[in-house]
Amino acid sequence: MRIAVTGSVATDHLMTFPGRIADQFLPDRLDRVSLSFLVDTLEVRDGGVAANIAYGLALLGHRPLLIASVGTDFAEYGARLAALGVDLSAIRVSPTRHTARFLCTTDTDGNQLASFYPGAMSEAPAIDLAAVLQRKRDVDLVLIGADAPEAMTRHTRACRSMGVPFVADPSQQLARLDASQIDELVAGADHLFTNEYERELLLAKTGWTPDDVLAQVSTWVTTLAEKGSRVEQTGRPPAEVPAVPDTTAVDPTGVGDAFRAGYLSALAAGADPVRCARSGSALAALALGEVGTQTYTPASGGSDDLVTALTPGR
Repeated sequence: MRIAVTGSVATDHLMTFPGRIADQFLPDRLDRVSLSFLVDTLEVRDGGVAANIAYGLALLGHRPLLIASVGTDFAEYGARLAALGVDLSAIRVSPTRHTARFLCTTDTDGNQLASFYPGAMSEAPAIDLAAVLQRKRDVDLVLIGADAPEAMTRHTRACRSMGVPFVADPSQQLARLDASQIDELVAGADHLFTNEYERELLLAKTGWTPDDVLAQVSTWVTTLAEKGSRVEQTGRPPAEVPAVPDTTAVDPTGVGDAFRAGYLSALAAGADPVRCARSGSALAALALGEVGTQTYTPASGGSDDLVTALTPGR
């Protein structure tokens, strides 16, 4: 199975705050919040949800097609991805804007405050996914990740018009989408990915019940942080898939993207959704143990069990 991944490509600026973010908010002053955090560390890393997922897929032996809008500053970043086996032939380079920037502060509880500057991602609606799929006729599945909202809806329409199965993964963009946009992105999806908070936000914005969602998608996967994930399909009881136990948490940024890469790798090998979720949990555990979203490797967990879990069919 050949997988295309659409969505953001960004540079991550990751900082750590040696306290609890929640302790800095005064309940009677929430109408006038002005906070500054003195952080202990700063790591500048390559990131963006589409690139993170493509990175994970490439590590597991795939040649994912990355479809995104980037700036002229992407050359070094792109060369590293290409060396890993990521296909960059569908990348759009903006002549005037920088590649997107993600700035994130993480506290001792793993809570985060983040800002995202879209930069060249704002031009993603100019990408003609239908034309890409015409050229790349070996693409079997498209993941539609967080991107400029207009690009996400255009990509979804292209998949429907071309008859190519797609995965709906709106993630952070759910905050900007209204009910009609969510409906367009989700309806008919082969898979829907959300985390626990995004699940509730999706239901609240649309007024749907879980059964309403499952009437529109084949498989709904909800990641549950340290509790693992939940797999739901119409007519079947939900399956709870645990996270890898005794995982050392170093940096939660990008862990959900690693989960998706592990899941899709197993899906491409023909595994059932529960087995796919186990593979996702294994790769997520590796990502959680490293700083940055594209720094882990299958051997970085130091566990043969993890590597075995990432090999579908074993």
